[in-house]
Amino acid sequence: MSDPDVPNTSKAFVPLENNPEVMSHLVHQLGLPPTLGFTDVFSIDEPDLLALVPRPSHALLLVFPVSPTYEAGRRTEDAPLAEYTGSGPSEPVTWFKQTIRNACGLIGLLHSVSNGEPRRHILPGSALDSLLREAEPLPPVARADLLYESKALESAHADAARLGDTAAPGAEDSVDLHFVAFVKGEDGRLWELDGRRKGPLERGRLEEGEDALSERALGLGVRRFLKTEADGGNPDLRFSLVSLGAVFD
Repeated sequence: MSDPDVPNTSKAFVPLENNPEVMSHLVHQLGLPPTLGFTDVFSIDEPDLLALVPRPSHALLLVFPVSPTYEAGRRTEDAPLAEYTGSGPSEPVTWFKQTIRNACGLIGLLHSVSNGEPRRHILPGSALDSLLREAEPLPPVARADLLYESKALESAHADAARLGDTAAPGAEDSVDLHFVAFVKGEDGRLWELDGRRKGPLERGRLEEGEDALSERALGLGVRRFLKTEADGGNPDLRFSLVSLGAVFD
């Protein structure tokens, strides 16, 4: 489907597959150490399957088919909100506006590693470290321009996009899947971060021992999202989920 928020004249990337190997490869290329990476979450309800996911979970990347229900709900929730203008070290969370077509996976990935605990582990002098240092003082539009013009980001993304299990669509193809990140921030709040929204969305506060995959976080994030879709009459509740956490050999 066409993206109403990213003009067709904008640069387009080959869409990323929501595959933990692809996502981990990309963040490691950019500057996250190999001790952190993404893992599949095969269930949000079955304890035995949840137990397979390394904890704590610092962020979840949710991918789902964009539906009329989702688009209507997104616009309704965003309508009364002001455009986000935050910048600088006092920001409660780092948010990136999406201006590159088919780059929602990349934006979700950046949201996951740029906030909370993962940010402390970014390797000094890496491409990601340099990008975030340059991005931090910028307002959202200038920050989006920085991503748009980043050759390091474009190169790393193109390399990762070739690694999926299925043939990647072309950069100019219309794609009906969208990525959203749910991140536990430094302040203990759960944030829904989506470059197509007006800004970061606070979903609630987590306790010190709760992570992005805790019962409370799932209720405020992924389960809330799925319930909203179901209540809106969407019969297609397919989704895929990966978690950012420790990687064990």
